[in-house]
Order: sequence, then structure tokens, then C-alpha cells
Amino acid sequence: MADLDTITHFINGARVDTTGGRYADVYNPALGSPCARVALATAAEVDTAVAAAGAAFPAWAATPAPARARVLMRYLQLCQEHADDFAAMVTREHGKTFSDAQGEVARGLEVVEFAVGIPQLLKGEYTEQIARGIDAWSMRQPLGVVAGITPFNFPVMVPMWMFPVALACGNAFVLKPSERDPSASLLHARLLQQAGLPDGVFNVVQGDKLAVDALLDHRDVQAISFVGSTPIAEYIYARGSAAGKRVQALGGAKNHMVVMPDADMDMAVDALMGAAFGSAGERCMAISVVVAVGDSGDRLAAALAERTAALKIGDGMAAGSEMGPVVTRQAKERIERLIGEGVEQGATLLVDGRDCKVAGSEEGFFLGGSLFDHVTPDMSIYQQEIFGPVLCMLRAPDVASAVTLINANEYGNGVAIFTRDGGTAREFVRQIQVGMVGVNVPLPVPMAFNSFGGWKRSMFGDHHAYGPEGVRFYTRHKAVMQRWPNTASAGAEFAFPQMK
Repeated sequence: MADLDTITHFINGARVDTTGGRYADVYNPALGSPCARVALATAAEVDTAVAAAGAAFPAWAATPAPARARVLMRYLQLCQEHADDFAAMVTREHGKTFSDAQGEVARGLEVVEFAVGIPQLLKGEYTEQIARGIDAWSMRQPLGVVAGITPFNFPVMVPMWMFPVALACGNAFVLKPSERDPSASLLHARLLQQAGLPDGVFNVVQGDKLAVDALLDHRDVQAISFVGSTPIAEYIYARGSAAGKRVQALGGAKNHMVVMPDADMDMAVDALMGAAFGSAGERCMAISVVVAVGDSGDRLAAALAERTAALKIGDGMAAGSEMGPVVTRQAKERIERLIGEGVEQGATLLVDGRDCKVAGSEEGFFLGGSLFDHVTPDMSIYQQEIFGPVLCMLRAPDVASAVTLINANEYGNGVAIFTRDGGTAREFVRQIQVGMVGVNVPLPVPMAFNSFGGWKRSMFGDHHAYGPEGVRFYTRHKAVMQRWPNTASAGAEFAFPQMK
């Protein structure tokens, strides 16, 4: 480990190594071997980062909103120049293909573009003469020190859902990225510094559960943003809320795609291949269940089996690779175990991706695509979020049965329907109990000027991520009433005041 590059913290404008002596390996999943090591923070180092953010907050909050936006505009330009550097980091430490990583970076930059325009959303409202001689107005003000705890599957994009919005609103930020692929966090920090962000306004603490708990319990952290699995999201929400913080905790998913008999089957199959197997299925918006309605099932099964078996698996930097490895050996073993459970519980395994070897990368964490048919809701492969390249097919006699099935699922992140019938699509959108819905769109990830978030156990908290919801999360509303007396006081009034 001593020969590996060390990925450090970034506190008050400088890189800082850990004082606790704890480190973890960062793996290249395509090779199955460490490519760096990451420092793991102590509670004291988290406290130092929060203190730096707290000290920097008053001046940053007092900076005019347009000036804050100009810093983010320069950061946006620097990110565009370094987009491929970000993407290469993602491919090296996460494993997704380089083109997929480039797409991740581009979608993250859209949120920065939105954040540059946030001053318009910070405007309050003014009412003259709301009562005799009294005017009233409202304003939105930043919270203070806020923190983000982000997942391994989008190490560039998901932090960008958080800190650009928080910074534009006038907050100071502490980022705790995933320890599995942490390099991008330091590039964010370096580019923000180059863009003119004052030291201490953005800090990075690398670490594991110890760092997470220190942020959740810290009295000076006003809000926590999180993206990850549902059990951890619920833990973050409960512990953070108990400590009096605002919390937005985005959890897991079991996203369905309904294919109607009248759907364009070629379009549906293309959509399913990308949505199920892109990024090796390690997306919270991945389609992991296809619900074949009526007689569409046999046609879908045949087409999907052929395409799944032909997936091009390889190193994410290799030309022609359609799917890279999963992130860790433990993830690979868990996915293989769930595939085995699906077979044991009676599902039909049309394509088995467990025996996948990539020449020259035999130690890599590779899986091929797996396809199940005749899955039922009582099977573990349906109930659990597999978070890997496994697609499950269920059959439904009609769209009403499909809606009932999906609405009964504990998750409610994303869903899609493929059909040529506008009436069917309209009713599906109206009745489905899911936060993000696509009609002939497999991955309905909202644009930055909307907001991202699921329903049910896919989301804990009141505000979704980025967009207008993000502005509301990272600011609080203040109402002001003002009177400038120009006559003598009429004396004390003991009745509750009335506006007249």
C-alpha cells in the first residue's frame, strides 16, 4: 500500500492526509487490483473540515449572489476543459465504459449550468401596504454548513447534484465521497479553487462510516444530502433528523419498464439493453424489471436473449466495450449469488452471465449480462435491488395488472412504459405511484431545471435533488413585516393584531 498514490482530504484549501493512520485500497475493477489508496478520516478531521466551512460561511453568504454565480461559471468552464479527465477517473476506479463516464460528466455539468442561474430563484416577494403603513416581504437565505454523502456509481455527477446548488445559494459545503472511487472529489476541489472559490467554502473528507456518523452528529452541520441504498438512506434520514438536521436521502430502486403489445419492439429492445446493462446495471435509474403485457412476452424474450448473449464485455477504456466490470469483487459475488437464487426459486435463466472472462483481465470483476424470464414477485431477484447486469421479465395480462404490480413494490424511483397508444400512456402516468416516469423513454432522469427524486422507500425527506427543489432544500424562508411610524403611538394593543 505504501507504494500507491494516496487520495487525501481537502480542507480549507489544502490537501490533508489522515492523522488516524487508516487507509483503504482503491481498486481498478477491470484489473482486480489496487490503483491507489484513500485516507480514511477520523472524527477530528471531520470536525476540522466543518470548522473550516463554518469559518468561511459568513463571508461567502454575504457575497452577492451574482458574484457567487460567476465563480460557478468559471468552474463550469474549467470542468468542460477537464471533462475527459473526470471521465478517465471514473472508468479507472468505477469500471464503466469511457463513453458512459463522459455522459455522466455531461449530465453533472447541466446542474452546474442551472446553478449559474440560481440568483433568479433566490428572489423574494414584496407586498406594499399589507396593512396600514406596513409593508411585507420574504427572502430565502442559506442554511450554513451543509454536507453531501455520495455513492460509488456516479462519483462525478451525484456530487454535482448537491454542491453547485448549495454553493450558489450561499452555503459552505463538506463532501464525503465514496471511498471506492474518490479521485474525482479532489479534482472538483482543485477546479473550484482555480475558479476563485474562497478557501474553506468547499471541503472534502474521505472516509467510511466513521466519517458519515461524525457528519450526521455534528451540531454545526445544518443539512445532509445522500444518495445510496435504501437501508443506508433510511439510517441517514433517521439519525440526521434526530440530530435536528434537514435531510434528503435518496435510496434504492427496482425500476420497471412496461412493454405493451402495440409497442415498437425494436425500440423497446434497444431501450432495455441500454437501460438494463449500461454501467453494468449499477444505476439507481437502471431498468431491472421488464413487464411484458399480453402477447409481447415471447417476442421480447427471444430478442433480448439474443442481444444479451452478444454483449461486448471488456475494460471500459477498450474500444468497442459495451459493458465494463462491476465495482468490487464483493459486488460480483453478491450478484452471482442472487442469480443462483433466481434459478433455485424457479425463474427461467435465458442468459447466464456468471461465467464471464475477459482476455488479459482475468482478475477483473466482470460479469456478462443475465436475463431471467417467468419471474414472480415472491422471488428474491424481484424483491431485492440487485444493482448489477441482471434483467428480470415478468408477464402481465393487461396494463391494469402491470400498474397494480408496480404500485405494490416498495420502491418508487423510476418507471417507463412503451406503447403507441396515447390513452394508455396517459392513464399509466396518472395512476402509477413512482416519482419519475418515462413514456417511450427508458431512463426518465429529469433535466437540471426540474428535480430528481423517487417515491415510497426510494426517497426519505421532503425535497428532491437539484433544480428548484434543491434551492428550497438549501435555503430557508424568512418573512419580514416593516412599519416606519410617522405619527405618535396609539398605545399598547393586547388583542391579536389584525390586518386592516
